Amino acid sequence: MDSIVVQGGGPLSGTIPISGAKNTCLKLMCAALLTDEPVTLTNVPRLSDITTLAHLLETLGVEVALLQDGRVMVLSAREITNRKADYDIVRKLRASFNVLGPLLAREHDAVVSLPGGCAIGARKVDLHLKALETLGATVELREGYVHASAPGGLKGAEIDFPFVSVGATENALTAAVLAQGTTVIRNAAQEPDTADLALCLTQMGAKIDGIGTSTLTIEGVDRLHGCTHEVIADRIETGTFMMAPLIAGGEVTLKGARRDLMNRFCETIEAAGAEIDAVDGGLTVRRSNGPLTAVDVRTEPYPGFPTDLQAQLMAAMCTARGTSRLEETIFENRFMHAPELIRMGARIDVHGGTAEVTGVERLRGAPVMATDLRASVSLILAGLAAEGETRVSRVYHLDRGYEQLVRKLEGVGARIERVAEDG
Repeated sequence: MDSIVVQGGGPLSGTIPISGAKNTCLKLMCAALLTDEPVTLTNVPRLSDITTLAHLLETLGVEVALLQDGRVMVLSAREITNRKADYDIVRKLRASFNVLGPLLAREHDAVVSLPGGCAIGARKVDLHLKALETLGATVELREGYVHASAPGGLKGAEIDFPFVSVGATENALTAAVLAQGTTVIRNAAQEPDTADLALCLTQMGAKIDGIGTSTLTIEGVDRLHGCTHEVIADRIETGTFMMAPLIAGGEVTLKGARRDLMNRFCETIEAAGAEIDAVDGGLTVRRSNGPLTAVDVRTEPYPGFPTDLQAQLMAAMCTARGTSRLEETIFENRFMHAPELIRMGARIDVHGGTAEVTGVERLRGAPVMATDLRASVSLILAGLAAEGETRVSRVYHLDRGYEQLVRKLEGVGARIERVAEDG
């Protein structure tokens, strides 16, 4: 098992290319099940999660081809040869549960393993199942699997979510595009990932109104066709690398970054002392003179502050002036990086879903352990400005969501390397 070793000190300078959005790409891959024609995705990130889902789709009969060094993926589901998504694969990647909607819509039958919990808390699927039942499916849970069927096909209906769920919105959306009649989804997720999925579906022939809003109206069609679609830039990777020069100093240009995908985050870090400039094909980020200023944050569904950038902001607040208050409202158990930052000298008090971070002058390098994807990168960011060496273990999480993280940070002057653990 590898570790990442970071030597703190020294400002950053240079350009970091932003990869395609992992969460978007995963849902687009699932949507390829809806048609017997090829779906071509460009700007595909090269990540282990992408590989895992590609393997699952192949078990369902999808032919997957990678072109241009893995940046282009062609998915051809000419024939669905298997309607069961096995636990052994689904448990590795929660997003694979989103094959349920497309399988049910096209084949009128699907058996998909429950994904189970994860390190950042239980993430239930009841809203997914209720939405599909509203569309006329019969859903049963047996031995850890969801058995869903709609022998006569799905029927359009009105779906009112009691709270915003990205995954449930996307499963309902991909089911509704082939349903008979009109479907209205209220309190729908507005995430850029969901909007990009909807745009891809319209390229495939779906009829969807309200894209990017909280109300989606879908007119069912008989069939969808193939298309070529570019995966949007990863806003979470963008936000992560934005934090690097704010923590370590210097100036970094993020090639391919888009501010319109993450306005609330940008406004938050600007209040803390970031300077963000739009440049040709990206964004340039630097810190104003002096340390950052503490800011308060409450994670919320899009367009609010994203939960997937909470850990990275906490790392920056560890050396900010004043005390910041970070409230996590999306997932429980998402402050597991706090004890590791405390090992580096941070002053953090966690009370339930709230963490208070009082800035210190400097963090100190220490051996720390990653607990999930975003926690992993927050510790690496903290290590950029810490005194001495920080060794982050259990970094396999990073391979799921950050493409060539070490190389990208090395490219802007960070002293960082990935090393194999003994034994």
